[in-house]
Amino acid sequence: MSSVTRIHDLPQHVGESVTLEAWLTGSRSSGKIAFLQLRDGSGFVQGVLPADAVDEDTFQTARALDQEAAVHVVGTVAEDVRAPSGVELHVTGLTLVAAGNEYPITPKEHGVDFLFEHRHVHLRHKRPWAILRIRDLVERSIHDFFAERGFLRFDAPFFMPTAVEGTTNLFEIDLFGEDTAYLSQSGQLYAEAGALAFGKVYTFGPTFRAEKSKTRRHLLEFWMIEPEVAWLDHAGNMQLQEDFVAYLAGRVLEGAKEELALLERDTTVLEATAQGGFPRMTYDAALDALKAAGEELTWGDDFGAPHETILGDLHDRPVFIEGWPTQTKAFYMEPYEDDPTRVKAADLIAPEGYGEIIGGSQRIHDLALLERRIAEHDLPSEAFAWYVDLRRHGSVPHSGFGMGLERLLAWFTGVNHLREVVPFPRMLTRMYP
Repeated sequence: MSSVTRIHDLPQHVGESVTLEAWLTGSRSSGKIAFLQLRDGSGFVQGVLPADAVDEDTFQTARALDQEAAVHVVGTVAEDVRAPSGVELHVTGLTLVAAGNEYPITPKEHGVDFLFEHRHVHLRHKRPWAILRIRDLVERSIHDFFAERGFLRFDAPFFMPTAVEGTTNLFEIDLFGEDTAYLSQSGQLYAEAGALAFGKVYTFGPTFRAEKSKTRRHLLEFWMIEPEVAWLDHAGNMQLQEDFVAYLAGRVLEGAKEELALLERDTTVLEATAQGGFPRMTYDAALDALKAAGEELTWGDDFGAPHETILGDLHDRPVFIEGWPTQTKAFYMEPYEDDPTRVKAADLIAPEGYGEIIGGSQRIHDLALLERRIAEHDLPSEAFAWYVDLRRHGSVPHSGFGMGLERLLAWFTGVNHLREVVPFPRMLTRMYP
């Protein structure tokens, strides 16, 4: 027997005999030939087993395999232009390792609730396989992007003494009856300390929002990427975001062709995104565009999902909405020098109805102004004492942003709900498995 080969690598072994360690996803037989659909985690391939290629016991074993049976398979790799991978396996040997034992997800239609109740095995199927492989590629690409640009990975704590933007929608933790903490909703404040120490940092980890929302855009637990950069202004911050998203789109287009094809994802918008050149639109211009579309808002209103969808569909790539009303945004955002009613902040809106994927701003670096904003927002000054202290010792203009990984992935993969891009989603209606 030859050494084990991964299905993904089979096109490199045409004409060679290989051994697979695989699972059966399905099979059919026609007289004296069996067709075995195999997977090994790296990809999918069809195995063709004629009865005269093996002994009778082996052929009957192959015909009797149940779904998700684990097998050792030996065969010769042959070209097949009809196959997605371009090859098939002509089987010459097969050994049953473990039976599938009434595998619950059969080829028939199953409802969403059933599939997520069985998420631990649903992960084996082609759609989640493709989505989560793209997730892996995006996560690796995130680290590559920042490493190539001299950023330091900076890990923020998950236990927080207070919130970044107030304690609304936070999961509270009782610390042995002696104190209260909260699960992190953002690593931003700690990343700002990191930026003033190392110049350019990013945090990347799970964050938590206790929002009783059942929309397709919300999870209780999700992953955030939050860079912070010293000496970076608002315009430079938007350019960093554009470069970042364009880079990730390019990496997915290049490295996930098979997965995107399996998902039947139209990549036209992703191709435009990879080219950069994201439009910039002011908040006031966005209000005018919404009014023209029949959605009239009052100045100072935030945008909901329908509004973001309208704005996102104005272009074939993401669009920045900048110059937001101060009253709408968080306490730490830097106001314009000539108009303190607006802050140097931008939201990046994805097209195709996926809404906001990034929120970013230049941060307040003036000590007195930051203290005043904390008081105006009625936030506990003692909890923010260390954060304010950053402005006492060599404070400089700095900027950053936060990107929700799952929202980006939902858009890249074209799925309808964030729960599809997480191995085990945590939602108001789902905590199992």
